Amino acid sequence: MAASRADPRLVAWNALRAVEDGAFADAALSRQLEDNRLDERDRGLATQLVYGTIAWQGLSDHVLASLGRPPERLDAAVRTLLRMAFFQAIKLERVPDFAVVDTAVELAKRHNRGAAGLVNALLRALLRSGKDLHLPVASDIVQHLAISGSHPPWLVERWLAALGAAETEALLTADNRAAPTVLRVNPRRADRAAALAALAAEGYAARPTRYAADAIEIDLRSGMGKLNAFRTGLVTPQGEASQLVGAMIPVAARTVLDVCAAPGGKAIQIAERADAAVVAVDRARAGVVAIARQASRVGVAVGILRADARELPLRNTALFDAVLVDAPCSGLGTLRQHPEIRWRRRPEDVARLAALQGEILRAAATRVQPGGILVYATCTLLAEENEERIAAFLADQPHFAIDDPRTDLPEAARELVDGDAFLRTYPHRHGLDGFFAARLKRR
Repeated sequence: MAASRADPRLVAWNALRAVEDGAFADAALSRQLEDNRLDERDRGLATQLVYGTIAWQGLSDHVLASLGRPPERLDAAVRTLLRMAFFQAIKLERVPDFAVVDTAVELAKRHNRGAAGLVNALLRALLRSGKDLHLPVASDIVQHLAISGSHPPWLVERWLAALGAAETEALLTADNRAAPTVLRVNPRRADRAAALAALAAEGYAARPTRYAADAIEIDLRSGMGKLNAFRTGLVTPQGEASQLVGAMIPVAARTVLDVCAAPGGKAIQIAERADAAVVAVDRARAGVVAIARQASRVGVAVGILRADARELPLRNTALFDAVLVDAPCSGLGTLRQHPEIRWRRRPEDVARLAALQGEILRAAATRVQPGGILVYATCTLLAEENEERIAAFLADQPHFAIDDPRTDLPEAARELVDGDAFLRTYPHRHGLDGFFAARLKRR
């Protein structure tokens, strides 16, 4: 449904309905923002409504059920509208309650006038209850944290086993905060100080980040395409933890293979900072197109190959100084940026992905020359996809050994490497997406 005017709540509702139909939140919101003219303040509100509604969906659904309306029995569009309204009423203190009710009812009328009465009744019931959330008792820690922190119970249970109650609660809280927008400076164009000056000249507030040497955090008030520094190849959007994975590839490597490369951030990062021949592989047509577009924008040469990482169509003699496996994973370390993932993943997905990761890792290992480096990385916090994958690989591949990456990481990032020489980042500890990376060396 196209917005008839620049109404940020309607824009957000349209994006949320697309997410309900299977779209990713960032893509759905970007499309709506491109199609509707909103000023800076309204863009910010629409963005907050989309990401906040999805993040707090579990809590909103629990409250809906407590009011006698299980969400699965509601029309999909009305359910999405109620989630957005409940998020505003429960979590956005600066939005007056009457405004939440009035705007939700008006939006309901656009969809189905008969739904307006239901939306009005449920919101007023919430307000009459004093916004009672009906949280599970604290002694039922899994259910209590799952509802109060709005994450699926199976995931809360796993994090409780791995991190304990206090850290799990902190992680859930961090996941429900907006992720910062982080850019990577192209060192072939300028250093970080010069890039900050260029952004300031465009009128953007930006600052250096703590861990990655070329990373900048920016207060972006418009689409990336309107940023001159992006159009000219000076900066590229890439999370700080992701940049640290790219830094684990030694600068001395002269040939580098990235086997799961789309959309190309790490492959291009490596090509920007090193005098290396980089080959980027991805199985999806859209993925290789994205890599080519990014390489052209920043002005670096990257070899691009469309292929399955498990069956690389390369000569048997094609070996590389370094191979990067940025493995397909559950993505559960990126819930600040992709809150919809928490509601789409299932426990059985983890086992399936772990098996795929093992296959890709074994295939990639055959492309590492003696003395070369193999980097394995994920953006998840689950051991099955991380240290357990490495343990299984090393048990099967005794000619590889763990290699400490601290010699190539920025000094500030070396504290993120644990006693097993694994890079680990956490939203609640470091303000970064949850990443895991291991560097291995072929004997």
